[in-house]
Amino acid sequence: MAINLESIVSETTQNSSSEQIRVMVVDDSAVIRGLITKMLEDDPAITVAVSAGNGEVAVSNLARHDIDVIILDIEMPVMDGLTALPKLLEVDPNVKIIMASTLTARNADISLRALEAGAADYVPKPTSAREIGMGGEFRRELQEKVKALGLARRRARILRGASERPKGAASAPIKAAIGPIGPVSLRKPGTEKPDVLTIGSSTGGPQALFTFLGKLGKDIKLPILITQHMPATFTAILADHINRLTGWPCSEAKDGDVITSGHIHLAPGGYHMLVTTKGAQRVLSINDGPPENFCKPAVDPMFRSIAKTFGARVMAVVLTGMGSDGAKGGTEIADAGGTLIAQDEKTSVVWGMPGAAAAAGICSAVLPLEELASYVAKHVGRGHS
Repeated sequence: MAINLESIVSETTQNSSSEQIRVMVVDDSAVIRGLITKMLEDDPAITVAVSAGNGEVAVSNLARHDIDVIILDIEMPVMDGLTALPKLLEVDPNVKIIMASTLTARNADISLRALEAGAADYVPKPTSAREIGMGGEFRRELQEKVKALGLARRRARILRGASERPKGAASAPIKAAIGPIGPVSLRKPGTEKPDVLTIGSSTGGPQALFTFLGKLGKDIKLPILITQHMPATFTAILADHINRLTGWPCSEAKDGDVITSGHIHLAPGGYHMLVTTKGAQRVLSINDGPPENFCKPAVDPMFRSIAKTFGARVMAVVLTGMGSDGAKGGTEIADAGGTLIAQDEKTSVVWGMPGAAAAAGICSAVLPLEELASYVAKHVGRGHS
């Protein structure tokens, strides 16, 4: 069965405040820190335990406090966020760090470098205190990411059987309601040789993509279609990072692009990426429809269109991410005779999306990140057409 985050949050909320997700907010603006603190604490499952004005103060405070999640600004005096990141992880390797940055190409590049260096996620920050104060979508995204990452950190403690000594204020254990995951029902893989490889990912996705694609042999001559939950500006930078770090040619998809073997097509931020046919060719359609699962781009519409266009000749992978995006579209891929696999819980930053796919009984394998590429290579090379 899948983790029920709502029940865990409810369980946490019903108990003492020491069981809330404990957050440190790091930003050089006292006004911004105050606004972020207020919107986080609007959720009864979250408490802001520490507020810091720069990275140096944050590192000092982390050594004295038990913190689940850090909201870390990029541009700060004394010590900026990118400099502070490895120092914070040295103090507590298990703390979850969310980089906060405004939507500029420079900050998108820094955020992705921070993800490579160990940050768990990022959040695009509005450009003014007024925008943050009015930003309902920013509030929702920040609260959900903090809860998902904080609960993932605490669940990891339980799965490891570790009882970490709290620093400063005591942190009560999460109750036994967070039980072990039940057995997962697997499907047999499809029997047709895939003509396309498609990947869905979210929280922790960039790091997972770099690892998975880096291990995927270049002799796999398939087109690769990826939807990573990510805003505009960031996806073009992500495409560059994939190209540089994995050697795979990758580009942000454009409407009408012909799907090309040996090339990675990445869904652009703010749009869904669908597959359609034009004569004898399969081409990409960039769609400005409403968000699905609160996401745009979303994995489900991509998976649905691929199932419709490619039928059984699909290999799909669901990587780390919060929520359940990909499970419904993945069901259509599996029902059409395609093969879907998912990243396991232990190697996922958040086992939401892959956990939902696993719980739906649509996966042919649920594997550690390091083993996914070899499974794909064997299946793509084998085929039974």
